[in-house]
Amino acid sequence: MKKLRGLNEVVSEEEIAAFLSESYPDSDQEIEFESFLREYLNLQARVSAKEGGGGSAGGGGGKTSFLKSSITTLLHNINQAEKSSYVAHINTYLRYDPFLKKYLPIDPAGNQLFDLIRDGVLLCKLINVAVPGTIDERAINKKRVLNPWQRNENHTLCLNSAKAIGCTVVNIGTQDLVEGRPHLVLGLISQIIKIQLLADLNLKKTPQLVELFDDSKDIDEVLSLSPEKMLLRWMNHHLKKAGYKKTVNNFSSDVKDGEAYAYLLKALAPEHSPETTLDTKDPDERAKLILEQAEKLDCKRYLTPTDITEGSANLNLAFVAQIFQHRNGLTSDTKQVTLTQTATRDDVLLSREERAFRMWINSLGVESYVNNVFEDVRNGWVLLEVLDKVSPGSVNWKLATKPPIKMPFRKLENCNQVIKIGKQLKFSLVNLAGNDIVQGNKKLIVALLWQLMRFNILQLLNKLRFHSQGSQGKEITDADILNWANSKVKASGRTSRMESFKDKSLSNGLFFLELLSAVQPRVVNWKVVTKGEADEDKKLNATYIISVARKLGCSVFLLPEDIIEVNQKMILTLTASIMYWSLQKQPQSLSEMPEQSDPSSMASDAASDVGSEDGASTIAPSESEEVNSLSDGISNLTMDDATSNAPSTENGNVVAES
Repeated sequence: MKKLRGLNEVVSEEEIAAFLSESYPDSDQEIEFESFLREYLNLQARVSAKEGGGGSAGGGGGKTSFLKSSITTLLHNINQAEKSSYVAHINTYLRYDPFLKKYLPIDPAGNQLFDLIRDGVLLCKLINVAVPGTIDERAINKKRVLNPWQRNENHTLCLNSAKAIGCTVVNIGTQDLVEGRPHLVLGLISQIIKIQLLADLNLKKTPQLVELFDDSKDIDEVLSLSPEKMLLRWMNHHLKKAGYKKTVNNFSSDVKDGEAYAYLLKALAPEHSPETTLDTKDPDERAKLILEQAEKLDCKRYLTPTDITEGSANLNLAFVAQIFQHRNGLTSDTKQVTLTQTATRDDVLLSREERAFRMWINSLGVESYVNNVFEDVRNGWVLLEVLDKVSPGSVNWKLATKPPIKMPFRKLENCNQVIKIGKQLKFSLVNLAGNDIVQGNKKLIVALLWQLMRFNILQLLNKLRFHSQGSQGKEITDADILNWANSKVKASGRTSRMESFKDKSLSNGLFFLELLSAVQPRVVNWKVVTKGEADEDKKLNATYIISVARKLGCSVFLLPEDIIEVNQKMILTLTASIMYWSLQKQPQSLSEMPEQSDPSSMASDAASDVGSEDGASTIAPSESEEVNSLSDGISNLTMDDATSNAPSTENGNVVAES
């Protein structure tokens, strides 16, 4: 403080110390930067008042106002009601966890939650509660006292896993979690809990939801609804049947008076809903009665009457989601359920590749949130946002139309611009037109997204190489990634080798564990690794690989099944992500990357990566040339070739690649 301009000329060190001791009696205490700025502003204000209020000390009036305006974004008010609700949720679901039970229950009144977050274990466990099996617990560092390195690994694992289940973590870093920054911690916890509470709001988990729509309703439109909109649709469905005249469009102002809740509970649980609830005129009294009725349905009481009357959106959404989980009031009419099964769309929608692309797009930090890739890309806007992220400046926004888009030709214009930019980036778009995207052609959309994802990965790798080697650096190809992985494993003294990205021997997971160990020796605990011979052992290894990669810092979106079945697209992205992390951390290894002096050997290696084992072309042998063509402008991979590696469907079921 003494060294800061504006204070050093007018106040002594002793006076500063006396002032600070009012807020911080312990001078050895560490404080966060926001707290430091707040104290600085308070001290400046006191000095100004002391000098007669004539502006900031030292003529720095402008500086003070500037600092005040810039600090406003740093001082976040914590919603105590939400914090208490999240703490109650954590206490309920993790109370009996073998590792955490000695720290729980958490007191919602203090800062125990933020202290407990600092080692990363609690957030990892909470992610597994929301989406079971996301994190292999063998990868979590669990000791009473963790060193900074182990703590950072846990937070890295947490953030990469949060991305993989659909959380937006663009503005959150590991240091924010280490410091337990309240607004960021609560924001992340809120997203994780929301994903858990809304998990059943889709046709796959709850096929009876089809009852909410007319038979004539386009099934694609049903599938494209976000879980929140599906929850609102469900709520209004029951409210209409109960005679409620209004439509609920949000979980804040529309439910503040409690009337909608009274009607909803009357429709779902008439045995617990006396008429007095509706007759009560006082909103506070009605809110109390509603929560008493909800408790009889076994809905955990995470919100208070005040949260209802004040319209706390997050807590009211959680409350309605709990009611849905305990009593959704939907019929189990087989005719209705059959409609969703014969539609077969959901199987394709939730196929692993669609999920991977969805999570990847959401992780890029684009403004739109994707709930259903095949539906949400049809107006072209999301694809333009993705292109702008992976190739900044490529989109002409003056020619683009932002949703909602009523005129079909505007959607086509957006999609045509996507195709135009794709061609400029040397994508293979032989059989793909803008109208194919508008029409929702799944195979062609998957092919386009795969090229986008691979372009992004190769671009990141190329930036590292060019940064290290300047114009001497060559474009990185699929074959380079393959050779880098093999050379890394070989250099570590192991004998495993990957012949191609569809090498069936990869299914036991041992090669990737050796690769991860080669780039960071301490990251793999070999005591928990299996031989990968039985199916269950393969699953254990595959799950462990994904968690270890995320713990290391790799942003990967594949599932264990992608490794077990050797899905070559996902195997390539996994290998490239490990390579990117390694080159970032150890730039010297760029110069160690194997160079291929014989161009024909590169071509044959690349062809072996993507060529079909049975002679029938699952993907054209020229795929590596297409990647190489980023530099020479020639692309030989046809769209049919690119799509042929997408999962095919028979009778509505995804068929794994042979």
